Amino acid sequence: MIVAGAAMRPLDGVRVLDVTRLLPGSYATLLLADLGADVVKVEDPRGGDGMRTLPLADGRNVYFELLNRNKRSVTLDLRSPDAAAVLDALCAHADVIVDSFRPSTARRLRVDPAVLRARHPHLVCASISGFGQSGPYAERAAHDINYQALAGLLFARGSTRSTSSGQAHSAGSGQARSTGSGQAGSTRAKKDALAPSASKGEPRMPGPLVGDIGAATQTAIGVLAALLLRARTGGGSVVDVSIHEAAMAWSMFPSTPDLENACYAMYETADGHWLALGALEPKFWIGFCERIGRPDLAPLQHAPDEERARVLRDVREVMRGRTRDQWLAHFADADVCLTPINTLAEALADPHVAARGVVSRDRGTIHITPPHAEVRPAPALGADTDEVLDAAGIGVSERSRLRAAGVI
Repeated sequence: MIVAGAAMRPLDGVRVLDVTRLLPGSYATLLLADLGADVVKVEDPRGGDGMRTLPLADGRNVYFELLNRNKRSVTLDLRSPDAAAVLDALCAHADVIVDSFRPSTARRLRVDPAVLRARHPHLVCASISGFGQSGPYAERAAHDINYQALAGLLFARGSTRSTSSGQAHSAGSGQARSTGSGQAGSTRAKKDALAPSASKGEPRMPGPLVGDIGAATQTAIGVLAALLLRARTGGGSVVDVSIHEAAMAWSMFPSTPDLENACYAMYETADGHWLALGALEPKFWIGFCERIGRPDLAPLQHAPDEERARVLRDVREVMRGRTRDQWLAHFADADVCLTPINTLAEALADPHVAARGVVSRDRGTIHITPPHAEVRPAPALGADTDEVLDAAGIGVSERSRLRAAGVI
């Protein structure tokens, strides 16, 4: 967490080379940039990151702007033999390099960790790839929908009763473990969850890009850990992040617990708005039941199936009796987990969000940032090439030659 008004940000002075493309790498380095790192985005001079070419909104590429604030841009054609010396000079002045290529592509472009760390042992090399640096899928092409599909998430989303007894959870390593009590419950849960013949229903299209965002977050955490390790040992290290494995980590939470439970549900109000209730702890459920005038429901928080369905129907009927704002006023002083279900516009206008300072606006683009963080606009393609290369010891005449050859 950034302390508002702090004179120094946590990653001030840390230099990061971002040779990634698209969402996972851009978001990983954005997290580092927001913490104060000097992130230099290395882009192809023929058009830059592919996100620059995504459809425009009002003439602007909002996706690129959101993911690349607080960065600088350098153009460098990594495919050119002349790029090797430039990249070498940049790495000599960097603390971290992040790539998002398949292993064979990284080797061809001379950005694979083995090559870089042989010349720059101080360097933290983070590689984000679809399936990691090893294994039979390492060279496969895929996107978030594919990672979620392989991770079992497209069947897990929205599942309810079929996974209610002894829900099996899968860690990022793929090892199943159970929340069921006792060895027998654990064994049964594993068998039920992993059985090929289990009823799966139909898969659903994914919502949030949990593989991409999860991998980006894991990368940022891995880089921070590697920097801490370097402070102790003096040497860099390799951070190997698999988007597929990041998606698999979400299988620890494949669906909400056995649903259709009144204590953890969404309720429509008299005016067509909705409220979310998360009264999992008994004290919250008891307080909720008392506040809606139904203390008789308090002992039935986890009632058997038929009784539980009746409780849910009863609460739904009660909640339809008032408008959203009337209910919120009624619960204003109650210690109960009840919130409005906001639209995105309502979420951004929430007074708590304003008080925390996590929303900033730049030329019409809305950024979600650490509280009170500085926001600099995303750079134009190659806007900082001369400044960055000059600091790396590449002089004017050499830059002119490289520019004429299309290398920068």
